[in-house]
Amino acid sequence: MVNKDQVAGVAKQVKGSVKKAAGKATGNRRVEAEGSVDKIAGKLQKAYGDVKDKVKKAL
Repeated sequence: MVNKDQVAGVAKQVKGSVKKAAGKATGNRRVEAEGSVDKIAGKLQKAYGDVKDKVKKAL
């Protein structure tokens, strides 16, 4: 079962990937760095959602 944290995490990862690519394409290091941060935040949020899902299934 998918929860809102998993979905939001994947969305942030996609947003981060796009932002990082845009920053790289334009030579804007700040935007590229922001994309990397968004991507990492998305991975963490998805992992949190995965843990929540596993705990819910265990109970």
